[in-house]
Amino acid sequence: MFIDEAKIRVKAGDGGNGCLAFRREKFVPRGGPSGGDGGKGGDVLMESSERHNTLVHFRFNPEYKAQRGRHGEGSNKTGQDGVDVVLKVPVGTLVYDDATGELVHDFARPDERIVIARGGRGGRGNARFATSTHQAPREHEPGRPGAERVLRLELKLLADVGLVGYPNVGKSTLISRISAARPKIADYPFTTLAPNLGVVALGAPDGPDPVSFVVADIPGLIEGAHAGAGLGTQFLRHIERTRLLVHLVDVSDGSGRPDPVADFQVILRELGSFGAALETKPMLVAASKIDVANPEKLAKLKRYCTRHKLPLYPISAVTGEGIEKLTWAIAHRLEELRRDQHQQSAVSTQPGAPS
Repeated sequence: MFIDEAKIRVKAGDGGNGCLAFRREKFVPRGGPSGGDGGKGGDVLMESSERHNTLVHFRFNPEYKAQRGRHGEGSNKTGQDGVDVVLKVPVGTLVYDDATGELVHDFARPDERIVIARGGRGGRGNARFATSTHQAPREHEPGRPGAERVLRLELKLLADVGLVGYPNVGKSTLISRISAARPKIADYPFTTLAPNLGVVALGAPDGPDPVSFVVADIPGLIEGAHAGAGLGTQFLRHIERTRLLVHLVDVSDGSGRPDPVADFQVILRELGSFGAALETKPMLVAASKIDVANPEKLAKLKRYCTRHKLPLYPISAVTGEGIEKLTWAIAHRLEELRRDQHQQSAVSTQPGAPS
């Protein structure tokens, strides 16, 4: 089950109370205050993990509470600290404070760990209040309450490439051909109800080093997707982090849509309307199903791509025609984007560079 949203309540442990006690020992004629401090309450921590890929474990268990600290005891014994609770989330999870809407943290890398609710401090025992003029204090403090908050978790897949296009243009078939992913494939709209991730591994053409990247198949894009039609608003956010988009356009007669250029423009408008600058991402265009292509549709799409300087790759995910060429084109374009990003980062870190 793919769950990419969850709301949870976390409660850090309360601090233990300070103790009120006095020494009563047989051979100590003048006993004094001996109340120990309370222990600190346990924290609630959150850690990103590559072993998790959905938020399903939060959907059915939405409340988490850390252990409270033990109370202080006599003979100046400090109470034991409460045990922390560590919550594991997938890489790519954004954590928001549900009350304020503030972004608490963006888990963009594996093994990041933050404290999201801090445990309460233990109260001081009466031994802490003893002075030369106040030798028998009866003051002692209660433990501080632990932090409590409601958090909203949102998962955005971390992929290098996002496959976009109308339903049934061949996105799932393509990802099954170029990676080990095995999504459900059938001839009806909205076959894909959750994003599919696939790792593409290639042998480098100019050397022994392998080339790999992650591809995400994004379902549910139709006209009006940004406003809730189909599955668009549910999954459009998963392509926000991608470096490159591959737009599949069906050029066969089986789609029931007569104009491939109109299909392409509809999806572009939906990307632009989503509001995350998706329409500005680098893009490759793939004319899918060329094994049963309508020549007029393919020619019209070619003219449009030439006019707008968009790279076009005719492919057939069924026969495999054009797949290898498209895959290498994706790999080369990603390498260019990584190189440009590295150069920009190097320039921005130089002394005197504008911030």
